[in-house]
Amino acid sequence: MRNNVLSSVLEWSRITNFDLFKLIEKGRGRPVGTIIRALRQSPRPQDREASALARVEAFTIDGETGPLNARCYIPVENKNSKACLVFFHGGGFVIGSTKNFDSACMRLSVAAKCRVISVSYRLAPEHRFPAAHDDAFAAWNWLINNAKSLKLDSKMIAVSGESAGGNLAAYLAQETARKKIQQPVFQLLFYPLLQYADVRSKKSSFKETGFLVATRLFELFRDTYVPRKPDRMDVRVSPLFAPPADFQRLCPAHMVLCGWDPLLAEGRAYADQMVRSGVKATVKEYPNMVHGFLSLTSRSRLAQNAVRQAGEIVGEALK
Repeated sequence: MRNNVLSSVLEWSRITNFDLFKLIEKGRGRPVGTIIRALRQSPRPQDREASALARVEAFTIDGETGPLNARCYIPVENKNSKACLVFFHGGGFVIGSTKNFDSACMRLSVAAKCRVISVSYRLAPEHRFPAAHDDAFAAWNWLINNAKSLKLDSKMIAVSGESAGGNLAAYLAQETARKKIQQPVFQLLFYPLLQYADVRSKKSSFKETGFLVATRLFELFRDTYVPRKPDRMDVRVSPLFAPPADFQRLCPAHMVLCGWDPLLAEGRAYADQMVRSGVKATVKEYPNMVHGFLSLTSRSRLAQNAVRQAGEIVGEALK
């Protein structure tokens, strides 16, 4: 099993020419900005196979304080679907972009047989908490209000995200219920970040670091996006700690978790809380996969199959 994981990670490192471990170690004691710039500049592999399955259209939507870049992925064989999956990229609220997840979003659109709209949001340190969450909420409202002009059915829109983007998707599912406005019909969460209150509880053993993330990296992201300690228990950034009533009103969910990931335990806990609250929630764990495996879809068949299976579940929910 370990050999399978190692080969995937080594391949990721080779094609991106990026060594996260070396960066974190060398970055100790250096200005945070230096580390963040290096992380943001790390390249991502291209997926030529996926690009033949869906077309991409770039546009902008209204965020909390200004326009946000968005990318719409339209499956070639289901281009007239009125259903939609809204996706938020990961990166600890500090790095990442919509373009980094072209491959995964293309494959999701094909598997779910619907459009996928990937939405950007403001990043720290330029924009600290709750900027990303405010943008996600504003983007959701904009999409609902403009669904007709986009040829979408506002009652057939689901949310998704990976890691920090999964946090935004979980937040939207909770916040729309709290505010009693149009809710997502479904939530698809890929190894989501669900609490920033206690980073040290995110295990740091060889397996649980997930190779691509480590406790020091979580601390960097947390301190950059949520520098004020009292804010780290805010249910917007730590939806795991929302009151039971907030869980009871959630839409159905599917969670994709991976074995080599410090977020595994909180992912399981979140799923358990939803089930205890009467929410229809399912979980698929990939014990051999690492945190961030959506970035491996250009080379990893296992990652491709995971995305396909998740997309098919969303597609069934959107029928």
